[in-house]
Amino acid sequence: MPDAPQLVLFIAAGLLLNLTPGPDVLYIVSNALRGGTRAGVVAGLGITAGCFVHVFSAAVGVGALLATSAMAFTVLKWIGAAYLVWVGVKLLLAKAASWGSQSSPPAYDGALWAVFRGGFLTNVLNPKVAIFFLAFVPQFITPEAEHKALAFVLLGTLFNINSVAVNSAWAVGAGWMARHDRVQRGMHWLDRTAGAMFIAFGLRLALADNPTR
Repeated sequence: MPDAPQLVLFIAAGLLLNLTPGPDVLYIVSNALRGGTRAGVVAGLGITAGCFVHVFSAAVGVGALLATSAMAFTVLKWIGAAYLVWVGVKLLLAKAASWGSQSSPPAYDGALWAVFRGGFLTNVLNPKVAIFFLAFVPQFITPEAEHKALAFVLLGTLFNINSVAVNSAWAVGAGWMARHDRVQRGMHWLDRTAGAMFIAFGLRLALADNPTR
């Protein structure tokens, strides 16, 4: 494990990285706007669960395989890109979401599992997340560490736990915004914008270079 200054630097860098807008943040915000803060928090928990898969996979060598195998990276990349585009198309075709005169979101309970699963898949099917953990976490593991795989898992777990607070903040902020009439009236266009951005993220992933090149 890193010493105290390095650990503080790791936490600070992780928080800044989690604040950076991307597919994960967009997924959280779009669900919070449609279903309220709780839906956004559930979306964030699904994303965090997906990150844990990458952390443990990297610790046992699967992440390294993605980083070195062109075929493995390409297959997962295309699956992930197709999923992001599919999410985008669904948002483009979705009916306008509105809370009407309610001060709280419409019943969303039945869809919470789908929201969690969607966040999980958004992360698990993105090989760039696995490459990120392989590139970022080892920088904070000392060469003399006896149990490097354990240190990787512990640091990855810390990164993911810290991300829950950031993701929840995105959900709370979007949920608060959705209570305003102007936001509700523009929900149709917010869905369309989010859909276009998901498609753009999917296309960018599809065009991403293999890290082995």
